[in-house]
Amino acid sequence: EEWVLSLKPGEATYVEYELPEEASGFGIIDASRGALGHWIEIKGGRIHNYQAVVPTTWNASPRDDSGVPGAIEQALEGTRVRDKDNPFELVRIVRSFDPCLACAIH
Repeated sequence: EEWVLSLKPGEATYVEYELPEEASGFGIIDASRGALGHWIEIKGGRIHNYQAVVPTTWNASPRDDSGVPGAIEQALEGTRVRDKDNPFELVRIVRSFDPCLACAIH
């Protein structure tokens, strides 16, 4: 609430940010679709490496080194499909994981 009240109509809400010469950091949160992580490394005042692991990465992952399938694969296993030319059952299961937009439109 305090943040919203500090906004002034017509004034800039963006402040120029200068990257430090050297830095690294990460942020991890349990988002609504699953675990979300961001990692960054700054060298010479520039982003040297940036990585994001989004919930769809976890949910749609392949089997791990122990042979355990990812969440979506587990949900799909054993699903009966009435019409192989229109497998709506499979689409509904995958969409129930709310995959990211790029994954959802395939």
